[in-house]
Amino acid sequence: MFISKKTIRILVALLLVVCVIFGYGVYHQYVHFNQMVLERFQGRLWELPARVYARPMSLYPGMRLNTLTFEQALNRMGYQQVKDPKEFISPGRYFRKRDVFTLFRRPFKHEKETHASGKIQIKIQNSRVLDLQDVRSRESLEMVRLSPLLIGSFYPKNNEDRVLLTLKDTPPLLAKALIAVEDRSFHDHHGVVPLAILRALLINIREGHASQGGSTISQQLAKNFFLTPEKSIKRKLDEIFVAVAMERKFSKEEILETYLNEVYLGQDGKRAIHGFGLASSFYFGKSINDLKPHEIALLVGILKGPSRYNPRKHPGRAISRRNTVLDILRDQGILSPETVRVSRAAPLGVIEEFTTVNTPFPAYLDLVKRQLLQEYRESDLRSAGLRIFTTLDLQVQLAAEEAVFSQLSIIEANHRMPSKSLEAAVVVTATGSNEVLALVGGRKDSVKGFNRALDATRPIGSLIKPPVFLTALNDPKRYTLVTPINDGPVTIQLPNGKSWTPKNYDRKHHGTLPLYQALVHSYNSSTVRLGMDLGLEEVYDTLRKMGFKRNIQMYPASLLGAIEMSPIEVAQIYQTLASGGFYSPIRTVRSIYTSDGSILQRYPLTIKQNLDAGPIYLLNKTLQTVVTEGTAKSLERLVPKPWGTAGKTGTTNDLRDSWFAGFTGSQLAVVWVGRDDNRSCGLSGATGAMRVWGRFMAEVPNAPLVLAPPENVKTYVVNMKTGLKSHDGNRNAVAIPFIEGSVPLSRSNEPSGIETDGHEMDRKSDDSGSKFLNWLKDLFK
Repeated sequence: MFISKKTIRILVALLLVVCVIFGYGVYHQYVHFNQMVLERFQGRLWELPARVYARPMSLYPGMRLNTLTFEQALNRMGYQQVKDPKEFISPGRYFRKRDVFTLFRRPFKHEKETHASGKIQIKIQNSRVLDLQDVRSRESLEMVRLSPLLIGSFYPKNNEDRVLLTLKDTPPLLAKALIAVEDRSFHDHHGVVPLAILRALLINIREGHASQGGSTISQQLAKNFFLTPEKSIKRKLDEIFVAVAMERKFSKEEILETYLNEVYLGQDGKRAIHGFGLASSFYFGKSINDLKPHEIALLVGILKGPSRYNPRKHPGRAISRRNTVLDILRDQGILSPETVRVSRAAPLGVIEEFTTVNTPFPAYLDLVKRQLLQEYRESDLRSAGLRIFTTLDLQVQLAAEEAVFSQLSIIEANHRMPSKSLEAAVVVTATGSNEVLALVGGRKDSVKGFNRALDATRPIGSLIKPPVFLTALNDPKRYTLVTPINDGPVTIQLPNGKSWTPKNYDRKHHGTLPLYQALVHSYNSSTVRLGMDLGLEEVYDTLRKMGFKRNIQMYPASLLGAIEMSPIEVAQIYQTLASGGFYSPIRTVRSIYTSDGSILQRYPLTIKQNLDAGPIYLLNKTLQTVVTEGTAKSLERLVPKPWGTAGKTGTTNDLRDSWFAGFTGSQLAVVWVGRDDNRSCGLSGATGAMRVWGRFMAEVPNAPLVLAPPENVKTYVVNMKTGLKSHDGNRNAVAIPFIEGSVPLSRSNEPSGIETDGHEMDRKSDDSGSKFLNWLKDLFK
């Protein structure tokens, strides 16, 4: 058939048009993907979760630490126990022989501290650390710090998680193994290998569907980073464009580093494990640089199919795949035949699954998040890779949880209650800084749910009385510790025309007594009379100065604890007592670092003196007597006496709520015990919450509470019968602290202090009177 020159010219013209259109389309696609690659690589490559850490665990000779708590702490920190010392060959392991632990400490960097790995021996005797020793040098150590526990993460919406690595900080074998198995010509091609693509295309045509990809590392990264996993010709072409664009703009090292951080390597519940940094700790419990050749080979082998070769679910497949990778490394001269022989014979070495999807301390993490959201957007918490170091003390947290778990069961059994009918909440802070050391939101604290420590607002009962008496002591011209208070019947007329007559817990009245004694024995009638004389607004003003933030309406019943507070609100107001009148906001975060390790923010201690030291001192001395002689006297059976604990019990109407708030020289703890349905639990503060408090304090390191009198407080000898200054030779003489200007006069001057006809004291026998005076001397000595 003859084709005219004109037709040929037309066909050639059409072909040129098609080529131009196709070329323009190709160019347009290239420009599009080139811009997309630039924008992605120049921005934030990944949404990284914020990681939240406890404070490092510190060990030192003499500290209180029982073996059970220490072993629990090690397990929480992901340390694996070995039964045979021969297995003790890498960080993250420990060996126990009775009360002696040999620990292969992980290396870590915490804020400004850097600690190398090494073997440490810890000897525990009678629930105290007896000795610390460096195993290699046999030198005794004054202190050992362990890497901080990861207590939770705030994950991005895609639930991806990864620990970023740099290529220079990874073992050379990892990069060599990746290239050997996934892309042998990686350093020679420009993003694609045409022959490999053609070979894959022919196989796909023969099989009738897209089953082969012929992908280079650059193409795999292009697919994971920018495209869908769909298998189609269009998606394959897009993949090629992206791979070539990456190769033109970035070095081989940058592409390989991005690849080893991007790849998917398994699933931990809803959390997707990406990158070799996280996979190393997920499967082996150690850092990438501590992996042995057979462990690196396993991770590289998993790449082919993280689900199919999951070493926990399919160990046989995983070993077979690992050995295939080892053979490849031997055949390419990367590993010696002897190394491969030994590696092939090694067990998988995968640790038991240790999930970190769910925080072990959801109640505490809840408080951390609430405080962070006051300053940061939630999107930043979920994507910016922040490292957040908190104030949580692992030993204190575990002891608080154990106290709740053990004591609630004992209380229920002793009072013949239905099993698991009681609930509890605990807040523990450091007395000097108001840092939250531990927080328990309920009986099942490891399960996320209603956070009673933060959200359960309950009447606080007699915990309100110290603020009432502090209000009085803030006016030393009117009130001292020995000012007479009437505990007789009192009736309050209410605005609605009704009247209210409060009753004491023992259903008795106790006449006129010194002010401090009304608080020590938690008498209701005298407290209400005192509070009404002071004024409800004055008491509320004291509460605000102590750190209570909410606006509430005060009523006469508020003086006996009808005010509702959460445990953490109670902890805040009692913290101001424990710190000598200095208010400091409760806090959980010490510092925040960016994903590259730069400091973003520190949270230094901020304090403000809201209350005078003198009245606080007098009140705290009285709260110590609550523990030695008052409503909390039974605490001495639970905790050592030398701590000088100051505390207060709290009980509400019909025994619905049981409270105890108390502090030693180092920490304050607030405990609530009750029922979620608000029915009576049948417990007073002393029979419920105080048992949990005592059990907890008996298991943690503590410093004794030693109260130093401020400059404006002086001790004077007072005759307790007359309330006047006296000399210490008098059998009724007791040394009492007073704020200067409030001291009662001597008999030769105008009398002040306790005015009594002596009948109440005369009713006591000589023995009981002597006991009473000795008690006062012990209180104020």
